[in-house]
Amino acid sequence: MNRRRFLAASIAATAALPSATSFASTQTQILIDSHVHVWKHDPTFPFAEGAHVPPEDASAEMLLELMKANGVARTVLIQVIDYRWDNSYLASVLKRYPLYFKGVCRVNPEDPVAPDHLSELTEQGFDGVRISPSAAADGDWIRGPLMHPLWRRCAQLKVPMTVLTPVTRLPDLVSLIEQNPELTVVIDHMADSPLDEPKKLELLLALARYPRVFVKISHMWSLSKQAYPYADAAEQVKRLYDRFGAERLMWGTDWPISLKQLSYARAVALFRDHLDFMSAADHEQVLYKTVQQVWPFGL
Repeated sequence: MNRRRFLAASIAATAALPSATSFASTQTQILIDSHVHVWKHDPTFPFAEGAHVPPEDASAEMLLELMKANGVARTVLIQVIDYRWDNSYLASVLKRYPLYFKGVCRVNPEDPVAPDHLSELTEQGFDGVRISPSAAADGDWIRGPLMHPLWRRCAQLKVPMTVLTPVTRLPDLVSLIEQNPELTVVIDHMADSPLDEPKKLELLLALARYPRVFVKISHMWSLSKQAYPYADAAEQVKRLYDRFGAERLMWGTDWPISLKQLSYARAVALFRDHLDFMSAADHEQVLYKTVQQVWPFGL
């Protein structure tokens, strides 16, 4: 697609979406997706060396069409690992579609100048950073001296710290959380706490004592051993709901990663139609109000 056709398609995609004002008046439920990735095969935005990128695009324009078709008003975009620390593509998306998207960047947590990179990226329109310490020894940097200035810079910038990590790594966050009590911390995907080891969830539930810690209840599809709508995973969500309350939970599709298990439409419906253990007010909280608190959109 040449540049002129690409721009025309981009304009058409956004023009077809409801405005912030009209959405609230035409939808019974406002939906804000807290977790989506986008990428595009474009030499202007090269992938990181060695990245295993699917051959299909998952572009912002494709996402906008899916949002329109499924009544999703806004989305938080998370920098995909295939670009590594180059946030250029996502920055271009945020610049083109500021009404519909907030963006969470990545910086190299083992780089001493990571805090300054974060400051530069927030000036480009990003609203938060994501770190991903693994459970293995190669994730031990989360315990190292470079974490303190990065978390402190997050707090100074008033942008959320988003953490993708296995549940067994969560105790390493405690000192960082306690040293930055005003910092909003978001735990991705229920820390992928395994359903067949329910005691491990206590490591996540323990973080409920910190009022600025929020949890994404995404990855129900990934954790479950049952068929849609994943009743076993819903039980774990309920445990989190009972401890954190709806005010600190948010849903997310994790599109297009979730396509290996279910469509975007089914992922939206999973949270919109099946969290029946919540009151209507709490369900509304999870569907958009919590995300709106962490990443304020113009709604």
